[in-house]
Amino acid sequence: MHVYLLLVLCVLFWSANFVLGRFVAGAIEPLELAFFRWLGVWLLMFPFLLLHVKRIWAALKSYFGILLLLSALGIASFNTLLYVGLQHTTATNALLINSSIPIIIVFLSSLILKSTISHKQMLGIVLSTLGVVFLVLKGNVMSLHSLSLNPGDFWVIASSLCWASYSVLVKFRPQSLSSMEFFITTVSLGVPMLLPFYVAQGYSLEREMAIITQYTWVIAYVVIFTSILSYYLWHKGIAHIGAYKTGQFTHLMPLFGSFLAYIFLGERLEWYHLGGVVLIFGGIYLCLHVKKKEALTH
Repeated sequence: MHVYLLLVLCVLFWSANFVLGRFVAGAIEPLELAFFRWLGVWLLMFPFLLLHVKRIWAALKSYFGILLLLSALGIASFNTLLYVGLQHTTATNALLINSSIPIIIVFLSSLILKSTISHKQMLGIVLSTLGVVFLVLKGNVMSLHSLSLNPGDFWVIASSLCWASYSVLVKFRPQSLSSMEFFITTVSLGVPMLLPFYVAQGYSLEREMAIITQYTWVIAYVVIFTSILSYYLWHKGIAHIGAYKTGQFTHLMPLFGSFLAYIFLGERLEWYHLGGVVLIFGGIYLCLHVKKKEALTH
């Protein structure tokens, strides 16, 4: 299957995560959802971990520092901060902030990996970012001045910085590990990082069992689709086309979010959705289809 299609599926799964995050807001605390998610992933993949424990242990001994950093950024911090932010800010603000991830990736790639970018690719970033802004503002660009930052926005900003940093630094992960071996390694390090914060909240066993029982399907989705499948597809994209090009696909999230809201929440599709589609896909096309001599170097 073409890597671009795999990345589209990855972002589609993540977009549904935003819808579910809004759906369970107030019923499940952000830290609870993050902990249940990654503990569920670890339990589901435990047999795989046992089968590959020798290779994983060898990588941990040689690359513990970078693996710990990637676990902190991509597992313990990214979605936890996002879930916290969504408790205190609007979806519009969160989507606008999230659209900055590709730009942050470009900046960090230039700073850390010494990458260069063509004028055509920069134009693509601008176009797709404008498409996101146009979409979440419902075509009323004049309403941009009414947006204001609140504490929740800073959590989302921190979340975006974590994911952009992770996407760039993952280039330095141990190549001796396969994508799934690397993934279960970072999860195995990330769950213990979340555990003390989870325990400190003082949740009761009765409450936790009630949440797991009532929202089993939500937890199952974030474990299987938002975590295991999406992380595998994202790393597949980075391995084949680099962090910069892979990052552009995050601009599809508000677009997919609109269609998911139409399907599951009964929200209407409006004319500005078409405008957002044209700008976003136009920008991504420019970023992906460039001559080799213009392409981002890695």
